[in-house]
Amino acid sequence: MNDSSKWNDSGEAETEISLADIVEFIQETWKQLVLAGIAGAVLGFGGWYILGSYKAELILLNNTNTNTNTNTNTNTNTNTNTNNTNTNTYGLDLVAWRTLYKSLPNLAGQIAAQDNLPAERKAIYGAMSDPQWWIKNVSLSYAISKEDAKNLAISKDLDSAATKILSFTIFTDGLSKESSLNNSRIAAEFFRTGGAYLQLKSLINSYEDETSTVAEIRNQLTQIQVNQNYYREQIKSLEDLLKRFPNRGTINTQLLDPKENSIKYQPVENQLIAANNDLNNSKELIGRLNDRLARIVIVKQFLEQAVPLSYIQTDGLLLTKSFLNIEAKLRSNLSAGDLIGQLVLDQLRSQLVAIETRFFKGLETSTASTTKKIGILKATAAGIAITGFAMLAFLLGRKIMRNLKLQRNPGS
Repeated sequence: MNDSSKWNDSGEAETEISLADIVEFIQETWKQLVLAGIAGAVLGFGGWYILGSYKAELILLNNTNTNTNTNTNTNTNTNTNTNNTNTNTYGLDLVAWRTLYKSLPNLAGQIAAQDNLPAERKAIYGAMSDPQWWIKNVSLSYAISKEDAKNLAISKDLDSAATKILSFTIFTDGLSKESSLNNSRIAAEFFRTGGAYLQLKSLINSYEDETSTVAEIRNQLTQIQVNQNYYREQIKSLEDLLKRFPNRGTINTQLLDPKENSIKYQPVENQLIAANNDLNNSKELIGRLNDRLARIVIVKQFLEQAVPLSYIQTDGLLLTKSFLNIEAKLRSNLSAGDLIGQLVLDQLRSQLVAIETRFFKGLETSTASTTKKIGILKATAAGIAITGFAMLAFLLGRKIMRNLKLQRNPGS
């Protein structure tokens, strides 16, 4: 290899490498570089085959069940039309999903911190405690894709369909085929049980908010009872006035607002009717407020048993069954005529069954999870790069040492 050299003031050689030198170097060493690349590819492939990870894929269908019943009855006078439509939808919508994927990492972190959790579960729960895991490893399939939305005309029906989730695809990694498949099953199980748990907690929170209104309801009751005394005094005064000044005219049966100033210019009979209406309305309102208090009594009985369970059980399926058992026990203690209690427990049972159905019937696996080994290209490329660079560094180092030796001993 020809090197162009010159001597500096201190007597040391300075070497300049030209393009021809580079070409000559490649011509001399290309076989060694190619062999190093082949060796790196073999080593990379071998490392991938032995240590490479697997990626499993599991699809959860977001089933919806909509039942619509329409009944239309028209009589001979064609003045009656009745349409009844009942729609039951199971599964998750976009808003529910966004709420879940922000809360599921915290729940996964709590479960991962449990001491009695098996090692393989602790690893996957630890991974799911990272919010980025849900963004990277859970893919949503919509009824209308972005590409479809561009090609179709915009309408309300299409706009709602664009946010309708058809399925969730969950991806999990593992060092072996079995571990990746097992991780996918654990992740899908947590998606359903954890999602159900979070919605049950939300249900409990709403009932706790309801029980906090007792003081406000009692204050309303007291205020209405005070107003009733005024209504009774007003009625007594109007009755006395009517005895003193009997009115033989026609009574105006038009609906009147006793709070308007014009009421005092109406006939006494009309004022009396309005005052009695006020009293009757206040009695109805008192009855409704008392019904709310009776409802809260049942809700408190449920919460006394449900709240402690929610702290020790994070499996939404098991917790739902426990809550349904509590509801059944409370129902068995109701008297036959306690319609308010039956209404409260009917509503509670409906909400619990809806959550259970949404996560354990609405979300179901379409097929068995699949897995494949990933990273072959990265591993092979990394092996080629590492061995190629190492061989290049060795050859360059050897060439430089030879040149230095020749420059120091030009006659040798």
